[in-house]
Amino acid sequence: IWLHKESNLKMLPDDMSGMRAIELGCGTGYVSGWMLQRGATEVVGVDNSEKQLETASTFAAEHGVSDRLKLIHGNAECVDEPDASFDFVISEYGAALWCDPYTWIPEAHRLLKSGGRLVFLGNHPLLQVCLADDGEVADKQLHRSYFDLHKLDWTGVTEDPGGVEFGLPFGEWIRLFKECGFEIEELLEPTVPDDAVGTQFCATAAWSKQWPCEYVWKLRKLE
Repeated sequence: IWLHKESNLKMLPDDMSGMRAIELGCGTGYVSGWMLQRGATEVVGVDNSEKQLETASTFAAEHGVSDRLKLIHGNAECVDEPDASFDFVISEYGAALWCDPYTWIPEAHRLLKSGGRLVFLGNHPLLQVCLADDGEVADKQLHRSYFDLHKLDWTGVTEDPGGVEFGLPFGEWIRLFKECGFEIEELLEPTVPDDAVGTQFCATAAWSKQWPCEYVWKLRKLE
């Protein structure tokens, strides 16, 4: 949300030489492009928007990486790729926000080789409980139960309606990871720069300096 630098978050390995990677909810494919730049042998991008995939395909052609980027129009909750066929799975929002974690997390586990890594970024549960039903920016009031977090439907919002997003309490995330066969490497809760001002998406800079807007989970599939 606040344009955090990859050099700080380190969501991607510095060297991806020889890796086969997949981005779940790839959108225009810029993260897929970064992985190819880092040496990935092949990257698969999955998205349910044909328009986004058309843009991703155009970008790949412009940068000369079309031969190493495979784009799939489909659902990240059910990917037409074999079991244990990827070294690295990533979702920057994408599936991490718009797919049901009880479905896409087990799917990511299925796709990964033993020892492979899953990294994803999404909206922090504190942000989700501080968003009113009218879709206005986050405030200091708790508008919904933290423990009941799962599906948030923004389609009925009058101004700038969104879609259906998902989230879980941290304890439930951890339980789900353990159930699926992941170990946790790291959890990040990025802070905003001291000089940040204004509003980004659904949070003001003032709010974001007190509470986290986003998280990054870094997981490894157990051997």
